[in-house]
Amino acid sequence: MTADALPDLAAYDAVLFDLDGVLTPTAEVHMHAWRTMFEDLFAAWQITPPYTDRDYFDHLDGKKRYDGVASLLRSRDIEVPWGDPADPPTADTVCGIGNRKNEVFSRVLRAEGIAPYPGSVALLDYLAERGTPVAVVSSSKNAAEVLAVAGLASRFDVVMDGVIAERDGLASKPAPDVFLEAARMLGVDPGRSAAVEDAISGVESAAAGGLALVVGVDRGTGADELRAAGAHVVVHDLAELVP
Repeated sequence: MTADALPDLAAYDAVLFDLDGVLTPTAEVHMHAWRTMFEDLFAAWQITPPYTDRDYFDHLDGKKRYDGVASLLRSRDIEVPWGDPADPPTADTVCGIGNRKNEVFSRVLRAEGIAPYPGSVALLDYLAERGTPVAVVSSSKNAAEVLAVAGLASRFDVVMDGVIAERDGLASKPAPDVFLEAARMLGVDPGRSAAVEDAISGVESAAAGGLALVVGVDRGTGADELRAAGAHVVVHDLAELVP
């Protein structure tokens, strides 16, 4: 699709943005946090073979935190009790280990910071100038902290994140629940709104929710894969959507 043919997102009642990989390059921080936490754990427990970045893509990427922990430990023939989400980071349970990673993630995020994608900021500026409502729709429980560190928190009145999803019992992506709830929180019709996603499950979620426009951002997933999941348009950077 040529630049002239790309849709004007300001023409929609609202635009609902995923966070990780769409507004901020948060995946790099997650990878760093997982690596740091598991290298320490593997050393303490004398687990072999050692943790590698391949483990991230095979067992952790795109999964809920605790499911990822269980999957990776299982790959080393290790089973620990599931525990409870309230477990402290010191607990040797799936939930405790997952919470340990979250503690490392927050520490890395505060120490190293994170900058939003310039093209994403340009699109947010464009939509703000035209008064188009925007929201964040993220599976992450760290969304509020990431937005604050990235300097984006004041731009969003609605942040539909993993904390709210867990509290309200909403199914995670690719189910449509989180996009529909974000539209409800904004007071807009999802059938007149647009979604911006970089993950297959996120595109599927927005498409299942009946969003009028689903924009796929190809940060490496693949344009064909995003279109097959339901994206109407695929771009490499959100700056392409600024007229």
